[in-house]
Amino acid sequence: MNSAQIEIQLIASLVAIACAIPGTFLVLRKMAMISDAISHSILPGIVIGFFITQDLNSPLLILLAAFTGIITVVLVEYIQKTGLVKEDTAIGLVFPALFSIGVILIAKNANDVHLDVDAVLLGELAFAPFDRLFIGGTDVGPKSLWIIGSILAITIGLLLAFFKELKLSTFDKGLAASLGFSPAIIHYGLMSVASVTTVGAFDAVGAILVVALMIAPAATAYLLTTDLKKMLWLAVSFGVLSAISGYWFAHWLDASIAGSITTMLGFIFLIVFLFAPSKGIIAVMYREKQQRIEVSLLTFLLHLKNHTEERERHVNHLQEHINWQKVRAKTVLDLALKNNMIVLNKNIVSLTEKGDTFTSKAIDYIITNEDAQIEDMKADFFLFRG
Repeated sequence: MNSAQIEIQLIASLVAIACAIPGTFLVLRKMAMISDAISHSILPGIVIGFFITQDLNSPLLILLAAFTGIITVVLVEYIQKTGLVKEDTAIGLVFPALFSIGVILIAKNANDVHLDVDAVLLGELAFAPFDRLFIGGTDVGPKSLWIIGSILAITIGLLLAFFKELKLSTFDKGLAASLGFSPAIIHYGLMSVASVTTVGAFDAVGAILVVALMIAPAATAYLLTTDLKKMLWLAVSFGVLSAISGYWFAHWLDASIAGSITTMLGFIFLIVFLFAPSKGIIAVMYREKQQRIEVSLLTFLLHLKNHTEERERHVNHLQEHINWQKVRAKTVLDLALKNNMIVLNKNIVSLTEKGDTFTSKAIDYIITNEDAQIEDMKADFFLFRG
């Protein structure tokens, strides 16, 4: 592994970390697609900054691009607050307009500027190591590495300094305001960080990968935890894992690095989406199946409690009376027996003391609905779940 390969992976990893931090809060605030708007609408800011300074390396480009990103957020929120359109529609109106303005400015005033898919949308990490930073004639490494590293250091500093305020304003704006924190200032501060991070990563990785690194790791982490600190760590970990594995995937395929990293982000999200312990598709399907069986069990127990005559409590008659298929009836009967809710005597089903107590409490819950924690009641009685 040569130095260029190490530098590419290091740049990609730093970009992933820098994007994952604001991205986590954007996902929690249900503002995921605002990153897409910012990543495209910063173009006029970059173009205007270049026209003023005639220097692509000027810090003014980052400042004006970040300012354009904030303008994007303000416009989206203003249009949304009118109540005439929803947020996704507002985003779809604002960022194409601003992006188009940037393209028009380039077309009219800078025809010699190379503007293609790689430059604007995909980026090309493979070229990042060739754009070096020299201080006093000494090569100190890729310019992108220093830019994104500086942005990351500032982002981590702001996160540590304002973590409590960010957490409060994200989950409870009313409480944050009552404690003296301005949700609006915190909101626009977060948008500023997202804008600056987008600008810093734009040249190295492109708009598409910036959006992917901001949203996919945070969305993946969201499926695994409800703890904010753990979500941040998981988002960072998924981002770095995707960056490194995506690079080697691209190396193996001889394909776009940015595209390969995005593919790995999607693959990791798909794995978690399917197999996450509590929010994954398989876990959700299992819980739904379990709940259907438990509802059937409750129906079965209520039937037994309401009928004392043996004819109504015969195994075969239960299947006919409740109109269950044979497999379903056997599943419910087995679950009730395993949990010691019933006893069988010559195919006549009777409630045990435990089954009678559970059914009485369930009836009280159904009638009064005072205790919303019915799962706690199930946990007290069930040794085996459906």
